[in-house]
Amino acid sequence: MRFQEKLRRYSKQDLWDEYCGFLNMSMDEYMTMQKRLVMEEIELWCSSELGKRILKGKKPATLEEFRGMVPLTTYDDYADILLRKDTSCLPDEAVLWIQTTWEGGMHPMKVAPYTRSMLDTYKRNVMACFILATGKERGDFDVSVTDHMLYALAPLPYATGLLPLLIKDEIDIEYLPPVKEAVNMSFRERNAKGFKMGLKKGIEYFFGLGSVTYFVSKSVATLQESATKGSFLEKLSKVSPKMMVRYMAAKRKCKEEGRELMPKDLFTLKGFMCAGTDNWCYKDDLERMWGIRPMEIFAGTEPTCIGTETWSRNGMYFFPDACFYEFIPEDEMMKNMDDPSYVPRTYLMNEVLPGEKYEIVVTVLKGGAFARYRVGDVYRCLGIGCKEDGTSIPRFSYIDRVPSVIDIAGFTRITENSIRHSIELSGLQIEDWFAVKEYTDENRPQLHLYVELKKAALAGAAMSREILKDHLSVYFKYVDQDYTDLKKILGVDPLNITIVKCGTFHEFESVYGHRIRKMNPTPHEVGDFVALQNARAPIRKGEYSGKL
Repeated sequence: MRFQEKLRRYSKQDLWDEYCGFLNMSMDEYMTMQKRLVMEEIELWCSSELGKRILKGKKPATLEEFRGMVPLTTYDDYADILLRKDTSCLPDEAVLWIQTTWEGGMHPMKVAPYTRSMLDTYKRNVMACFILATGKERGDFDVSVTDHMLYALAPLPYATGLLPLLIKDEIDIEYLPPVKEAVNMSFRERNAKGFKMGLKKGIEYFFGLGSVTYFVSKSVATLQESATKGSFLEKLSKVSPKMMVRYMAAKRKCKEEGRELMPKDLFTLKGFMCAGTDNWCYKDDLERMWGIRPMEIFAGTEPTCIGTETWSRNGMYFFPDACFYEFIPEDEMMKNMDDPSYVPRTYLMNEVLPGEKYEIVVTVLKGGAFARYRVGDVYRCLGIGCKEDGTSIPRFSYIDRVPSVIDIAGFTRITENSIRHSIELSGLQIEDWFAVKEYTDENRPQLHLYVELKKAALAGAAMSREILKDHLSVYFKYVDQDYTDLKKILGVDPLNITIVKCGTFHEFESVYGHRIRKMNPTPHEVGDFVALQNARAPIRKGEYSGKL
């Protein structure tokens, strides 16, 4: 039975309990479901050719044996089977393949198989997100078949392209513009058409990457002007009378207040959802522009839709039926980064501690291909349960990608390999470098590259920061298509370069006994490096004032 049929037959409370009932679980009930589902997955996965290859003849019979016998995996462990879409080797039949960026320049693409059961779970959990996004308390939500959603999603084969298809199976929400048209439009055309249609029909939902929703929202004044160009009679034909009255009143109000038109002046959202990285950078601005705070969800190509905030917007809870979750504590993650041979310990959901940061590890349930898989994302446990939500299970905030990856606004996955490759291709005389993800004074993410030039380069023509930036930007775009999209779609140039004096890297190693980490060294290490660069004595931990 579709969700919209259930809306007619059942009470709100019944539907809330069906889709969001996991929030009622005790910790013991949550873990019981997790362990039951993962044991079903273990039987499927261990019997598949993919599982047998990774297990190398071992046959775990319990969860403890599974965690002891199956190593922590990355996409390299699956690539040769998944990239050729060899379904005969998988735990269950794949009915759909989703793709995303793997590593710019080195491995352009990775794909993940979705089984029918995975899609059914994904669909149910997406409907739970809709319910929670529109609710004000337990049992409350406001979802209707007459609603409209502004389309700001990447189409299939990307994971966000699943959303319209799955929701269509449940409820006849209309997308603005329609999905069939949107997939053939440019980003700007899609936004203009969506807002133009919204002026006639209204907009009740908005969902996309936090960075994309911010860009679209900032463009609303321009888009609305273009959608209402022409004479007064022409304007009347393009929008509903109700919206025209609202539009004219909003224009007067904005003029009196000396500000630009905002989406909240024209539309009243029921639900606002955002996904991806760096959402915290945009949430306050998005709330100001739309009059409603975005609800953050977490979904990825490999793990599917795994987490959502609630009406309180006070941390994400993980769905117990999407993946089996393990967590690597931050100190264990860092030990493994410094020594790849070190095997980090993992903890289960009922073992995480409030305030601690963890790298997440998932075993995808319902016939998924990935077991004990390092997704590459870091979360902080905010607490065990929440009085406001009436919950007893852990809730989390998304922090960022693991330190070895620099993700800018959900668009790029910049690694040491991609930076090194860009530098090699550029032919620039660079002696050494390291990269840090930082935030500007406006709280926007950027890639800050600290570069030491070779003496030969310094002896020749002047090499300015601007020349370096221009050269490296060209090669970043060549190596990483997502970097190109970041600038083309969002108008963002995320690269900042600091040229350091010759010998600073060597001096750092001499003083501190180790080389500075190439990707995202700690704020204290960067502070010490900056102190050396500025020919000052090393500073104490916590003194560095840069935004890191």
